Amino acid sequence: MGFSVAVAGASGYAGGELLRLIAGHPDFEVRTVTANSNSGQRLIDVQPHLRSLSHLTLVDTTPETLAGHDVVFLALPHGKSGELAAQLPDDTLVVDCGADHRIESADDWAAFYGGEHHGAWVYGVPELPVLGGRQRERIAHVRRIAAPGCNASTVALALAPGIRGEVIDETDLVAVLAVGPSGAGKSLKLPNLASEVLGSANPYAVGGVHRHIPEILQSLRWAGATSPSISFTPVIVPMSRGILATASARVAAGTSAADVRAAWERAYADEPFVQLLPEGHFPRTADVLGANTCLIGLAVDEAAGRVVVIAAVDNLVKGTAGAAIQSANLALGLPETTGLSMNGVAP
Repeated sequence: MGFSVAVAGASGYAGGELLRLIAGHPDFEVRTVTANSNSGQRLIDVQPHLRSLSHLTLVDTTPETLAGHDVVFLALPHGKSGELAAQLPDDTLVVDCGADHRIESADDWAAFYGGEHHGAWVYGVPELPVLGGRQRERIAHVRRIAAPGCNASTVALALAPGIRGEVIDETDLVAVLAVGPSGAGKSLKLPNLASEVLGSANPYAVGGVHRHIPEILQSLRWAGATSPSISFTPVIVPMSRGILATASARVAAGTSAADVRAAWERAYADEPFVQLLPEGHFPRTADVLGANTCLIGLAVDEAAGRVVVIAAVDNLVKGTAGAAIQSANLALGLPETTGLSMNGVAP
């Protein structure tokens, strides 16, 4: 039996990536696509790469247009999905790809986002190591899921095994990310214009103000940290999509390099979409382009007493749309990998 699907925010990057992946999903049928300013246009005129969905027309984003579907994906800016989602039926599976339902703490929401706090839904990163197992056990059979922030889930997947395995110091965490501008969305913004990005690397949200910081710390607490702290710095680089995260942490006293590597091996040994590379190997963003895969390379800097973890994801797939669909599969009782590929596109 197939599931009827609606995608809100279908004219944006995240919405377009959701539709690209859903178009190849054997159990999902896209029936409704919605937008705001692009409402009334043919989907194919706004997302010309989605040739198999040329029969669809964008309609207004309202509770009425979204109701009546088995699955609703919300790919809306933060602050736009909370009120809308509250008006959808309880038995509809709703997956929010925006920020409105990621953060448990109302204080953190007020400090980093502002506006009404709509409460936290189950977090959609199935492979995340948490106390008692993996996040996927919490996702199964729920009807409200918060897909992750792409930077946040990448850093959490990079560091959580060390927290869970008690092999790193939770108070001395550093992450610097090279990110593609598609993670900032499709709306026109001066810093993301090609003339500003090409030939340059541009840091932003420096000094502990990036909105994904509380999300990262929340994930690390789920993994067993008590009072984690992180210095987090993203840098826009001239690639349309992708994240290369370099995360480091001080190795816990009395912990060997073999112990450190073993913590990540235990965390991801059986995961199809999160893979630890052999010792001495490190990923490139090109290796995960178009794939629902997070590749991780790990080294222990003995002289500095730190572990260095390099994680690569496609921010629009594993970072957003792929994680949303993977989580929806779990919630619906489908095989987790349905409609998703671990193979990237090259060159």
